[in-house]
Amino acid sequence: MKKRIIPNAEQQAGQLPDDGWLDLEQIADVDVTSEDPAQPIESALLPGRGSFWRAAEPGEQTIRLVFAGPQRIRRIALEFDEPQTERTQQFVLRWSSDGGQSYRELVRQQWNFSPQGATQELEDYRVDLADVTTLELKIIPDITGGEARATLARWRLA
Repeated sequence: MKKRIIPNAEQQAGQLPDDGWLDLEQIADVDVTSEDPAQPIESALLPGRGSFWRAAEPGEQTIRLVFAGPQRIRRIALEFDEPQTERTQQFVLRWSSDGGQSYRELVRQQWNFSPQGATQELEDYRVDLADVTTLELKIIPDITGGEARATLARWRLA
């Protein structure tokens, strides 16, 4: 008989397993439409640099990773947290192999945050992307046009 210990759902919630994440500080530059000085983009992209990124103003925001050289991407993990404001967020994840001249959409998704229930969105995509020169994340923090500011807790690539 083989035995395996499997974690329950409560143990797995809020955890992204380590899977050979790329060192974004060494291989990419980042463009961002805005950031709150107290929550810079490094907080979401680099482990140990803070708790999360927050936009300086409401409305659609873009975070773009521009790689120093073409990359092979096999996994994309995103984590969004919103413990206070009920809202529906939409994000679009796109990639380019020609330096951002053209993009291919990977995913477009909406998520309903609610302080009484769903306060965290974890996305973990297995992909096989070759020659990625640019990866772009567009966030609409509130599709109703409210005053919510975009946030991002983590963005990891492997």
